[in-house]
Amino acid sequence: MTANDNRPRLMAPKDAAAATSLSRTLLILMAEAGEFPKLSERRSAYVRAEVEEWIDKRIAARAAA
Repeated sequence: MTANDNRPRLMAPKDAAAATSLSRTLLILMAEAGEFPKLSERRSAYVRAEVEEWIDKRIAARAAA
């Protein structure tokens, strides 16, 4: 990610769900189980770079299988 790409560093649950094609409820459950990155326990937001890294790892794992 470049410093001036004008994308917010945080993603709303709706945006994270759209990026991953998973439901918001499933993302919350996965975050609580430590299977998906979450900003904090009190804030319903995701760090964009961490979500994109999670997606990249899933794609790489699929390619390696």
